[in-house]
Amino acid sequence: MRIFFDRLIDVLKRDKRFVADDGTFLRNAVYEAAMNLDEKLLQLLLSENDIADKFFSDAAGVKVFDKIKFAWTINNRQFLPDSYTRFANKIGLVDEHDNFISASDKIALVFPYKDCVLEGGQTKDDQKRDEIFYNTTLARDEVDRLLAPKVFVKAMRYSADGAKPADNFSDDNLIIKGNNLLALASFKKVFAAKVKCIYIDPPFNTGSDSFGYNDKFRHSTWLTFMKNRLTLARELLKPDGSIWISIDDDEGHYLKVLADEIFGRDNFVATVIWQKKHTRSNDAQWFSDNHDFILVYAKDKSIWRPNLLPRSKESESNYSNPDNDPRGAWQSLPLQAKSGTDSNFEHIFSNGVKWSPPLGRFSAFSHESLTELERDNRIWFGEDGKNVPRYKKFLSEVKDGFVPTTIWKRDEVGDNQDGKREMRELNLLFGTPKPERLLERILTLATRAGDLVMDYHVGSGTTAAVAHKMERRYIGIEQMDYIETLTVERLKKVIGGERGGISEKIGWKGGGSFVYCELAKLNQNFVDEIEKATDSATLDDLRKKIISTGFISHKVDPAQIKENIKDFSALTIENQKRFLLELLDKNLLYVNLCDLDDEEFAISDVDKKFTRSFYGK
Repeated sequence: MRIFFDRLIDVLKRDKRFVADDGTFLRNAVYEAAMNLDEKLLQLLLSENDIADKFFSDAAGVKVFDKIKFAWTINNRQFLPDSYTRFANKIGLVDEHDNFISASDKIALVFPYKDCVLEGGQTKDDQKRDEIFYNTTLARDEVDRLLAPKVFVKAMRYSADGAKPADNFSDDNLIIKGNNLLALASFKKVFAAKVKCIYIDPPFNTGSDSFGYNDKFRHSTWLTFMKNRLTLARELLKPDGSIWISIDDDEGHYLKVLADEIFGRDNFVATVIWQKKHTRSNDAQWFSDNHDFILVYAKDKSIWRPNLLPRSKESESNYSNPDNDPRGAWQSLPLQAKSGTDSNFEHIFSNGVKWSPPLGRFSAFSHESLTELERDNRIWFGEDGKNVPRYKKFLSEVKDGFVPTTIWKRDEVGDNQDGKREMRELNLLFGTPKPERLLERILTLATRAGDLVMDYHVGSGTTAAVAHKMERRYIGIEQMDYIETLTVERLKKVIGGERGGISEKIGWKGGGSFVYCELAKLNQNFVDEIEKATDSATLDDLRKKIISTGFISHKVDPAQIKENIKDFSALTIENQKRFLLELLDKNLLYVNLCDLDDEEFAISDVDKKFTRSFYGK
């Protein structure tokens, strides 16, 4: 990165306008030229391919200069070795003039590493090593390699007939083990603009998660973690798709501003309040925390509409037919409204009954409309004909369901205890699983049968299980090791016709299938072995393997490591682990698709066939 910056300065110095008599680089002169789209400056930048690639994009054969990206690079040299951003330490809202917390409604969330891709994952092990950030402008090659499509291995198709190796992909339901950022990037080639609904329950960054997640990121790191993944997720959504994000108070409001920036503030739909528990926590220091949020965004709010919630038997019980009207069941509704123009309205019906709206109210109908309603037998005066008149609304005329509200109570969609009970009934264990009724509500509103659903923090598998039962297609991604013993096992029980969760309600009988596969590990194998090691002898063996067979970072000189082996032996086990992790090239944690046929990576013929089938090759 530093080499690139120095090279950029050298190229700019070719223009004498940008160099003082004493040789000082005139940064401000370059900035002014960039802002004015100076022709000589643009020609100079275009003369070097690697520089042109950083600051120009191609639009129908025309090179478009990103002067903002260029200006930030030039004006913020002091931050390049660390955050690569305009602010080294501050996190906050800025307006279009870079002023913090202004009255402007044009705001963006600015934080260290915002213009970077976070290489780290979400496991507890990831929080033991220093996070690696690749600047998207200055480390373009590294980012491209990191996010290149990956190879899939160990594909197994599960159905009622059991598990069989899968050598092809054909719109199967998918459960994938691996880093979700890299999986999302791989999906762009196949699923761009094809996912109808994304639901995620990411780490809340509270430090209290009990089931293995890296749930204690630094604040800016967590924001970068979320931004990288949400940016890719948006590309996967259909034009009429939506994303639903569970979160709580710790990061919820920052996430709202970040999501506004990624999906567009105009595409924000609602913040749903979900009652996650009903008991009061009397040991709480301040307030008993009884709810979470679900942020809802549409890919394009102008065309996205939620489906209606189905009517309950209770709601239909409000309709009856006391006068045996041939049009069927109905309920009576008042004739008045909250607003109007005629404050002295009085209507006389054909039976002589005079009606005026109550004080402070207005008639909802004109005289002509009331006359027509009466003529159509739609005015109800009670069984004795003497009650205050009301109009008849037939069940056949109302919508097929209800418009959703933003408050979801536990008796409607379940709570945390319901989620835990559902897992216990399956003889499975997970810290805080979401109840199936909650996901049923989301998928009812956001999808129809056959639509594609994605959850790239699939965890216990609630999203996948509910999608399977509701006849939606689904993709679930999980990096944690329990994906095989928990998520896959749960879905096998779903195929077998388990009767928990929403099964009884929707009449689930079992059936269907899904494919489980993994991102092909490369250096990630070394990462796993390093984290499992418990003694120096094992770590020293790993050091030798990494140097001889691993793909080490270009920053590492193997000869120097050999010369200073005594220093390595003197480190604590934790520091030995950190050192070995730093040796590895983090761009090679998984095998890239372009290396599928490279014998060095030893991909089996079955895995090659499945991978080619997945990418349509």
